[in-house]
Amino acid sequence: MHDRVTPNLQQAETVRGRIVPLDRARTFITLSVVLYHSAINYTYFGQGGDRMHWLGFDLVALFNDSYFMSCMFFISGLFVPGCLERRGASDFLRRRVLRLGVPYIVSIFVIMPIAYYRYYVAEDQFTTVWWRMVSEGPWPSGSAWFLGVLLMFDLAAVLAWLVAPQAIGTLGRVAEGLQSRPLTGFLIFLLIANAAYLPPHLWFGDGVWFMPGHFPLPLQASRALLYPVFFIAGVAIGAAGLTTGPFAADGALVQRWPVWFGLSYGCYGMILLLAYAHHNWIADFDSPPVWWRTAYGMAVASFCASMAFGVPTFFLRWASAPLALMDRMQPQAYGIYLLHFLPLLWLQYLVFDPAWPAAVKFAIVLLGTLSVSWLAAALLRRIPLMARIV
Repeated sequence: MHDRVTPNLQQAETVRGRIVPLDRARTFITLSVVLYHSAINYTYFGQGGDRMHWLGFDLVALFNDSYFMSCMFFISGLFVPGCLERRGASDFLRRRVLRLGVPYIVSIFVIMPIAYYRYYVAEDQFTTVWWRMVSEGPWPSGSAWFLGVLLMFDLAAVLAWLVAPQAIGTLGRVAEGLQSRPLTGFLIFLLIANAAYLPPHLWFGDGVWFMPGHFPLPLQASRALLYPVFFIAGVAIGAAGLTTGPFAADGALVQRWPVWFGLSYGCYGMILLLAYAHHNWIADFDSPPVWWRTAYGMAVASFCASMAFGVPTFFLRWASAPLALMDRMQPQAYGIYLLHFLPLLWLQYLVFDPAWPAAVKFAIVLLGTLSVSWLAAALLRRIPLMARIV
């Protein structure tokens, strides 16, 4: 196996230690997910189900929803080459099944039914609702859909590793160009991201989801190509070396973190402008013109690309910054992601009737969800087997 990769892959390994800035980036994305799910019930134009709402939560939800899952696939891809090189295909896949497959099964059969039972608590017993959900649907996956899709991407990476041994190394050599020409490399990535997102976005729109029957493995049709592209981009940068390649702390890509963030906020500003135009200037709200859909798709794809570079490089550049709370949360971040839907939906249910301001309800849901899921994840990790999974 060791002759299948470039020497830079060996430099990407962190056998005894962890790359703290990238751990912080993953924890930040987890917090973004919890923040988004806590805010969405109180949005004005979005999917909010509560009668109390505030337009500011629309800005929070739109910002997070536009980028965080593509960024999560990107960051997940960073660690694939080093893990494959270090562990080999069979052990890598076994660990991925343990870390992704087992939580996915537990989520769809246990966590999500309990969480979504709050919608049926006044109608039927839990066992009746659970069986109807599993046998007939709808069968919600919550945030667990990401685990199933990521596991399929990891399986594809293993197949590529076995069938085309030099493929990942070749991706790494391509990504090495980011060290000497970061802006050119980013522009290429930007074009690829737009090419992956625009055609399905224009064809399907953003409201269509692919789902095999009623089995809970949904994938947003407009992002069906975007997510694998970002995962592959992460694999390429990881193959070039996480500590000495494009993401080297003193490298040109990391030093230009303000550029990536500047571009990302410019793209988000364009998203907001187009959303404003959609609500105020376009006559047929349900069928906006092609020019608007194209511009909106380009803004979203470019925002995703900018944030995929901006989030990791920010934490790499400021690796020495004191972020004690985030560092304490990091070991439980994955568990928080897995568990947060359960306290989230029940807290939304508990604060639904009172006529409290939307900000008060949001604060209760956010802080309660984060506290309960953090504590539950910490307790689960005290069990040795659970510590290997979450």
